[in-house]
Order: sequence, then C-alpha cells, then structure tokens
Amino acid sequence: MDFIFMLTRDDRTVTDCLRVLDSVADLDIGHIGFKDIGVDPATLARLHRRIKERGATSYLEVVSTTREQALASVRSAIDLGVDRLMGGTWIDETQALLAGTGIEYLPFAGEPLGHPTRLAGGPDRIADDCRRAETAGCAGVDLLAYRATDADPLDLVRAARAATTGRLVVAGSITTPAQIRALADAGADAFTIGSAAFNGSLRPDAGTLGAQLTAVAEAMAAAVAHH
Repeated sequence: MDFIFMLTRDDRTVTDCLRVLDSVADLDIGHIGFKDIGVDPATLARLHRRIKERGATSYLEVVSTTREQALASVRSAIDLGVDRLMGGTWIDETQALLAGTGIEYLPFAGEPLGHPTRLAGGPDRIADDCRRAETAGCAGVDLLAYRATDADPLDLVRAARAATTGRLVVAGSITTPAQIRALADAGADAFTIGSAAFNGSLRPDAGTLGAQLTAVAEAMAAAVAHH
C-alpha cells in the first residue's frame, strides 16, 4: 500500500508548499500530491517540478464540483504534466482531454458534495461507479471513504475493491494509524493524508511534520507485518 502525501489543508494546497516540501526532503516519500487551488499557477509549476526532481510520482486532485471548473483542473494537470489525476466525476470529458498525455485518471466513486468534500452513496453506488470507471479505461478510482455520509467507510472500500481491478486510492479524513491498518485490511492500494499531518492528528504528542509522517510510515509497516 502506498502513502500519498498531500501538500494540502482543508482541500487547498498550503501556501508554503515549497518550504514544506523542502522540510521533508530527508524522508523517503515516493508519492506527493496537491490541489490546483490555494496557490497561484506559477507556484504550482515550481512545486511540481521539485516533486519530479525528487523522483516522486505526482498527483493533482480535483475538488471542483462544477463541470466547467473540474475540466479547468484537468487542463491544469495537463499543463503541469502530473503523473496521476484524481477526482472529478466527468469521466468521458476528462478522458478525452487526457488522451495521448500519459496521465492516469482516477475519478471519484460516489457523489462528492460541497467543499471540503463529503461523499454520498452506499456500497452499491460505489461498486457501480468503480465498474463504470474501469470500463471507461480509467486507471482506478478515488474514494472519499472516511467522508461518507450514507455508509460505513470500510464497507465502501470493500465494495470498491470487489468491483475493480484498478488502483483503489482512499482519500480524505484519514487521521489515525488504526485507519491506515484498516484500509490495508480492506484492500486499498493507496491512501492520502494532508490535513491530519499538518494538524498533528497522527501523533498528537509530537510537534513536527516529520514526526507525523514517520507515524504514517510506522503504521504502514505494521499493516504489512499484520498481513
């Protein structure tokens, strides 16, 4: 299972994202993402360049809830040249824009609502969306399991895992090592953490971002050992 470190807080890229990236340079983080809101396009371009210079896989997650804004985010992802685009629900239009770019697309499963985003939809809806994404040629799905309004988060993860052979990324509101272990048990391929690391939720007794990210690495190691 992969950990995607999101340079985001409350679904916005943190304004000091370049400094934050430098501060964790000694940690072996192979997957790093951001949103296309919170900082200006020039800063995003510098951020993405530095992520790729580290040898990490880059992610842009779409949080826009309108078609026009979501497709604008797709165009931003293309301009930046990210490796993977996550989020959004306009699969056909997005896939058409991404054609030939080599960018892998993982749309939302379920119905994202509002900002910060909540997730509507039960296990059947999630499974249907996963199958639809796979049929459309998507690389996987982005599942906001722990922001679910209609179901138990892990029920959604298990439903998604059973419905797709693609990459299953669980994003949003993952705040504890226990959740990380549960996601591994339920079959997630990757998970994102942003706000929880900046807020100190993962290791409340420690003060640095590095300590929070180390807690994530330890939880992942424990999950692997458990398996």
